[in-house]
Amino acid sequence: MRIRPIMLIAATAAAIATAGGVASAATGTPQPTATAHGKPSDASAAKVHGTGSAGAPVVSGTGVSGNRVTATPAGFTVTSTRTSPIGAGAVAGILASCLGPDASNYHAVIAVRAPVATQDTDGVVIAVNSAHQYVQCEAKGNKGTSMSVPPTFINDRLWGTGHLIEFFDSFSEPADGEQTLSLGAGHYTPDVAKITISYGDNPTQYPALMADGAFVYTAAISGIEGNSPSPAPYVHAYNAAGQEIYNQQTEPTAKQ
Repeated sequence: MRIRPIMLIAATAAAIATAGGVASAATGTPQPTATAHGKPSDASAAKVHGTGSAGAPVVSGTGVSGNRVTATPAGFTVTSTRTSPIGAGAVAGILASCLGPDASNYHAVIAVRAPVATQDTDGVVIAVNSAHQYVQCEAKGNKGTSMSVPPTFINDRLWGTGHLIEFFDSFSEPADGEQTLSLGAGHYTPDVAKITISYGDNPTQYPALMADGAFVYTAAISGIEGNSPSPAPYVHAYNAAGQEIYNQQTEPTAKQ
């Protein structure tokens, strides 16, 4: 069962490979960032992300470049945040099935497969039109669907304090291998240079994919017992000087 999350987001500009203008996987080792903790204050349904050998975390607090912290929060483990690029042919099919006649008006800026697949989702495509309006299409193979009705209704819907971060759709649902997929996306303003995500009570922050004003986060989570909820993802935004300018745990997401 898909749980629509609390409108969460996280990301960091670290290690984003770009092919043909579309952001692909983030596999590099991110730099440590300043202390930050995150939690959504209002959203739709919550989800979680992961780390592991595939997705190097951004460690909160000061430290030496390349340092890693292995956190083992009670109840869950982020097992991977690794993504892989979706080919151009598949992207075209995903947008066509997701957007119908409107597909020709949009071009993809981020198109990646998630680290783990669910019954309905194995990736996500974020696309934008000439008016800088974004759409988010979840992918399964070469088919795409949207949680928004209509699919293009994700602009100016839910902004963070100061209009720095806009939240699109996010969710978590059971995935292969007794894991949970956490996936979400959003938009950021030029004031934001880096976005990271933390999960639940774990202060470790993981880089999000960022391209052309959009960001995506996705993770595989394991160790969630029984009917326990998935850890909520929290978005953190930093400016070019490395200062945290948005923390979803302490600041509201809705327009004021």
